Amino acid sequence: MLPVARSEPAIGQLAVAAVTLNRVADPAYPDSVCEVVYQGGEGGKKGCQFSWWCDGKPDRPRNAAAWAKAVEVALAAASMQLPDPTGGALWYHADYVDPRWARSKLVVARIGRHLFFREGASDDRLLASAR
Repeated sequence: MLPVARSEPAIGQLAVAAVTLNRVADPAYPDSVCEVVYQGGEGGKKGCQFSWWCDGKPDRPRNAAAWAKAVEVALAAASMQLPDPTGGALWYHADYVDPRWARSKLVVARIGRHLFFREGASDDRLLASAR
């Protein structure tokens, strides 16, 4: 299943799923959703592309309603029923962290608690806001 951010509104969950699908479509990344999600996890949390995959916590859903919403968003994203709210972003992070890699990327959207990026130097004037 496509990753989505459980605590985010549906648009934020769709944005996280879109980044995964954008990576699948990009030749620099693996060719499947699972390979994209698992990429870098072999070396532990430090190289992990999606922190929830390498955080050591169980991935079994505990909240049936949240899981149902996530499945619905993931299916809509995978079937391309909804447009990509990130405009093609390949990277994202929560707004409460400051990863070094983000300084060399262009902020293209802020959705919920996440910032989304494409290749290019960051210029906050180009920040698109969607909530």
